[in-house]
Amino acid sequence: MTCNARLAARGDPAHRRIFELIAEHPHTVAEITRQVPVSQSALSRHLKVLRESLLVRPEPRGASNVYHIDPHGSGQMRTWLDRYWDKTLAAYRVVVEQPPEETP
Repeated sequence: MTCNARLAARGDPAHRRIFELIAEHPHTVAEITRQVPVSQSALSRHLKVLRESLLVRPEPRGASNVYHIDPHGSGQMRTWLDRYWDKTLAAYRVVVEQPPEETP
């Protein structure tokens, strides 16, 4: 799964809301359903996208699944984003450390 797919998954407002809930603490499907105004079938589709994007992972518990953040997928996304952040900070440092131009 590419980081672009992970970003696309996070771009959908429902996916983002579900991801944010799970990031607060692990949630069961029933708990998510109570907090996100979508049908059970729609929630299943949203969770499938997040699972396939490696952003969340289910942990079977009894007859239910408890969803957690997937550290592997989110770590890969963080590494990918950090490359751009590092380049941006380096470019900013060059600009900031330049001596000011003298005005005539």
